[in-house]
Amino acid sequence: MSAVPDGVVAGVAIARSPGYWVTVLWRFSRDPFAVVAALVVLGLIAMAVFAPWLAPQDPFHGMSLRRLRPPGSEGYPLGTDELGRDMLSRLIYGARISLFMGIVPVFAALAVGASIGIVAGYVGGWTNTVLMRTMDVFFAFPSVLLAVALAGALGPGILNSMLALTLVFVPPIARVAESVTTGVRTRDYVEAAKASGAGALIIIRKQVLGNVLGPIFVYAMSLIAVCMILASGLSFLGLGVKPPQPDWGLMLNTLRTAIYTQPLLCALPGLMIFITSISFNLMTDGLRSAMDIKA
Repeated sequence: MSAVPDGVVAGVAIARSPGYWVTVLWRFSRDPFAVVAALVVLGLIAMAVFAPWLAPQDPFHGMSLRRLRPPGSEGYPLGTDELGRDMLSRLIYGARISLFMGIVPVFAALAVGASIGIVAGYVGGWTNTVLMRTMDVFFAFPSVLLAVALAGALGPGILNSMLALTLVFVPPIARVAESVTTGVRTRDYVEAAKASGAGALIIIRKQVLGNVLGPIFVYAMSLIAVCMILASGLSFLGLGVKPPQPDWGLMLNTLRTAIYTQPLLCALPGLMIFITSISFNLMTDGLRSAMDIKA
């Protein structure tokens, strides 16, 4: 009797379905807007990482004689700022702080908020009530006002503004994590794990996390653009990055006095914020659609 090859049953070949993440990647690659947005994001990250090699000049060195030169000036493709510093170099270096302040607070909030939401959603009862009502107190405030209030209370500076932004994004992430976990805890595989005598921590780690982290992560990714805008707003108000550090929000603030004489020059940092934000949003939308396999 001859052996039946793998993937063949009774003479009929069975096509093996690709894995979940392979399907997600394939669906994502079919969205041209999401792919272009992802390439832009990767380009911005590469620009931030390799800023010392890409910047044509020292972003901190300026001369009063060459201040506010328009874009296209000789030796300064994007002009100079109010202190005569090269705008192109400062925009390249500004990607470092702007991306850092947009990504790190969201991932810190993801770790804290997801933990709170998963515990609240799985345990339920009074634990859920206490944790979620506490989150609702912060969630009730508009994110902009809450960020400004927290940053103002903590004082200006990168670390304080990042802490303020982290606290702003913990409640919405916790709310999403609690909602997703509540829907998962009644599934058959979770009930089977409970019936087998597994403890709560083991069930959460082996049965719950794998099924809730995807939606939570995608939602957190969608907050990066919002976090970047809030971080730029804090720097614009003087509550974030301090001069002379190159930050897109701070650059908007320092260039506002030249808005009538050099409007294009003043718009460059805002344009970088816009491109980065819209790229993260399009990439996140594409990833969300790609992960919705049933769609």
